[in-house]
Amino acid sequence: MKKTLSNKKPILITGGSGFLGGLLKHRLLKLGHLCVNIDLVPDTDSHPRLVYIQGDIRSKALLQKVFSKYKFQVVYHCAAVLAHGNYDRSFLWTTNVDGTDNIASLAKQNKVEQVVFISSNCLWGNNMGRMVSEEDKPEPIELYGKSKWEGEKIIMNGATSTNALVLRSPTIIDEGRLGLLSILFEFIEEGRTVWVVGGGNNVYQFIYAQDLIDACVSLIDSPKTGIYNIGSDHVRSLREVYGQVISRAETDSQIKSLSPWLITPMMKIAYSLNLSPLGPYHYKMIGEDFVFNTAKIKKDLAWHPTLTNGEMLWKAYKYYYDNKLQIQNSSSMSDHKKPVNMGAIKLLKWMS
Repeated sequence: MKKTLSNKKPILITGGSGFLGGLLKHRLLKLGHLCVNIDLVPDTDSHPRLVYIQGDIRSKALLQKVFSKYKFQVVYHCAAVLAHGNYDRSFLWTTNVDGTDNIASLAKQNKVEQVVFISSNCLWGNNMGRMVSEEDKPEPIELYGKSKWEGEKIIMNGATSTNALVLRSPTIIDEGRLGLLSILFEFIEEGRTVWVVGGGNNVYQFIYAQDLIDACVSLIDSPKTGIYNIGSDHVRSLREVYGQVISRAETDSQIKSLSPWLITPMMKIAYSLNLSPLGPYHYKMIGEDFVFNTAKIKKDLAWHPTLTNGEMLWKAYKYYYDNKLQIQNSSSMSDHKKPVNMGAIKLLKWMS
């Protein structure tokens, strides 16, 4: 007999103060679940069924107490340190890898029914010339992607005694998503030139956060295990997608091209000098194609995306435009929820 909400066990969300973790938390609370959020970033939300623990997932002693106390039914492992928000390589690696190992081992020890790990398309850094399937071997080119690949292996190695599922996600978009997108949004709002690499005809897949959350929620009480790609359908070129947002924003921005032979070496130098938030993955993929094949998740989970890249990017831009003052005055936010420091990109803005 299917469990009712009243007798369901609590759900753990690591990184529940972040962009995706926060939205997932809101959905689960709305559905009546008790949620426990572990995050280094303070949680600004308050709810009778929300427990916030400010802590580090690298602390196994802390996690042991939490797992022992709450007897979780599901763990959503969303916490991760981003490369563009942190230049401490050791902190990134130990959080994303050692922290994941702690989560996986304690989930196994405490017989958690389902562990869902949010992975990334940063597992690849080169255009494969076709859709990327779950069978394609990851070849990350920078630290964040490598840490996510290690995290996947850790999670799946624990699948013998718990249901473990990896969702490989491209860039997650929704209202409130900023990070590197804040650069694009600022250029558009101010009517500046929006630059693309090459002709901007490359296709690059996003995922609407609510669509990703639909998949996450569907896994409660699910025996599914394995690795699944997730992403939008009908992926258009970046030139087309940016053009849709510019048109709806009704600004004077125009889209112009930069030569990859000129801009890529400059981005490499700027990043090596800590002058740019755009790392190896970004300057490799910014002018290339990347699309996940999502046939498997559609078949196995009956999941389908609802928004295209252009639709979700417009939602994110509109939120940025409507809440700019609040965003500028906010503090203690996760990296995806706050504007990124442009660094050397300010020079490009000045030219635009």
